[in-house]
Amino acid sequence: MRRREFITLLGGAASWPLAARAQEPAMPVVGFVSGRSNESSVRDGGAFRKALNETGYVEGQNATIEYHWLEGQYDRLPSLMADLARRGVAVIVTFGSNPAALAAKAATTTIPIVFLTASDPVRLGLVANLSRPGGNVTGVSFFSAELAAKRLAFLHELVPAATRVGVLVNPTDATRADTTVTDVAAAARMLGLEIVVLNAATRGEIDVAFETLARDRIEALFVAPDVFFNIRRVQLATLAARYRVPTTYAVREFADVGGLLTYGASISDAVRQVGVYTGRILKGEKPADLPVVQPSKFELVINAQTAKAIGLSVPDKLLVAADEVIE
Repeated sequence: MRRREFITLLGGAASWPLAARAQEPAMPVVGFVSGRSNESSVRDGGAFRKALNETGYVEGQNATIEYHWLEGQYDRLPSLMADLARRGVAVIVTFGSNPAALAAKAATTTIPIVFLTASDPVRLGLVANLSRPGGNVTGVSFFSAELAAKRLAFLHELVPAATRVGVLVNPTDATRADTTVTDVAAAARMLGLEIVVLNAATRGEIDVAFETLARDRIEALFVAPDVFFNIRRVQLATLAARYRVPTTYAVREFADVGGLLTYGASISDAVRQVGVYTGRILKGEKPADLPVVQPSKFELVINAQTAKAIGLSVPDKLLVAADEVIE
């Protein structure tokens, strides 16, 4: 064989792996959008990745996850969702943010969307119904009128002498705020309690809300489930302790930073289901065929240190019922 032919053959052989690599399909991209901050969602991100792993998808090996932490800056949503839709990501996951889920649905009717919400997804307009979502959207909802009633009942057991209860809502999420007020008001009537609605959408407005609690002698506080309040949980728990206001929250993370009482769906369990649905969709299943999941596991957590600090004695009945007591 002549030298020139030999060199040509070598050159062609060297190019084969490059050509083969160029033809390999790109890894599917999951757009993960959270209204919270990265620092406050480390546990949740880990639970999502673990569940995704269980379905056969490992980040960096056969799937790419793009994390977008909004930190409550919902004005970023239109451009972010438009970009994800334009690039044709495989799945959009919206974690705990109604505005993000709605923005995703507005941006695309074809890319699968998996949401996690504490609101009624039918009322929000995300799905047609829970058992047959239809369209390109499904997910996990731990919305329940009974959940609000149970949380208020636990607060009433803790402070039975309290008759006026504040309900703190974020008016920028009007649907969730209205639903919370309606559910708590119905439960309050059954317990013979009066509720006072307080609005807060900024750090300063949270301060004002607690000043109002003190001025108007509101004896306890029910904090609505809301991403903004989760971000400000240290501020809320600190103010509740300073003003000595018995307060109940929706997720256990509040108890970890000094919140008195939390009751709600297991967030880690809900996040796991979001990860499972994401993996199933990556394998080819359609959101329209995946019913909206409603968690069956709920957690009552009591911070006994906080109770002692504000002069409360936790009834034995509550201590026995609690899934965890922080001493």
